[in-house]
Amino acid sequence: MAAGSFEGQYVWSPAADDRALARACMDVRAGRYLSAHEVLKETRDDFEVRAHRSLVLASVAADSDLAERWLAEEPGAEAALLWARVAMLRALRMADAGDRRQGALARIARSACDRAAKELPEDPTPWVAQLALTRLDRPRDPAPQGLLTAPAGPWYLFAHILRLDAWHREAHHRFLSYFFTRYGGSSSASWDVAAFLSQRAPATSPLRLLPLVALVEDYDPTALLADRTWEQPQWITTATGIHRNWFPRVADYRFTPVLDLSYLAHALFMAKREFEAREVFTAMGPFAARMPWSAFGDPAEQLSRARRSCGLPVPHGS
Repeated sequence: MAAGSFEGQYVWSPAADDRALARACMDVRAGRYLSAHEVLKETRDDFEVRAHRSLVLASVAADSDLAERWLAEEPGAEAALLWARVAMLRALRMADAGDRRQGALARIARSACDRAAKELPEDPTPWVAQLALTRLDRPRDPAPQGLLTAPAGPWYLFAHILRLDAWHREAHHRFLSYFFTRYGGSSSASWDVAAFLSQRAPATSPLRLLPLVALVEDYDPTALLADRTWEQPQWITTATGIHRNWFPRVADYRFTPVLDLSYLAHALFMAKREFEAREVFTAMGPFAARMPWSAFGDPAEQLSRARRSCGLPVPHGS
């Protein structure tokens, strides 16, 4: 389907244009793990894709026994990684639901992460899964210098991951989320961490988007002129800088980074920079992510409203 053309509906699949991953997800739903093994094994030297694929596969496998069965039948680095990701997701879901089994599931998840890390020591992904779990036990390591609020958090674990992969996307997002108010952090801490992490990253890095993620997380629709926040000079500068420096690099990506593009398109649209937003929407083609749109209402309705404002087509009936 050509970018900007809509003969059907938005494609909300997190696999987006990674066709091998999409096929592996179908097989996992059918109870087969061979293609999951293939798509994970070929990412041993591409940690960004490995993290993304393992998370998407785990989200499909979490409601079945496939990960446990794979690990029992054909143990190895890829089976161990999927099991770690599945166990992580289950523990986080139980915690979000307030289920008293969360403690037991968290212990299982940490054990699974340890096993996966031993299988492939150079892979940061199991450690990133461990980082995701820190919002349950709230470690309080002292912050490094350079942060106004000096928020305590899982800094030691984060530093270990950065030694394996200095600009790991998911690690940065997981670390930032530890400081979100809904997980026991504060707005001031999340703002501070987002600014600190993004300023460390190269101008061409998608990590420059972290302040925009914190901005959406902190969005309060009842606040006076809440939707005008993105029109403030600092946020216009942030969004247009990312569009100028990072967005041109997207054409060289193996797969379309739909979620990052979604945050950028949203920020540009809210800042009334429709021309730049149109370019980002066009690069996304039919692929869509529920965030950040779902923070403002029905994601399909919000996305269609933004696309119309930019003069782009929307699915029939939207």
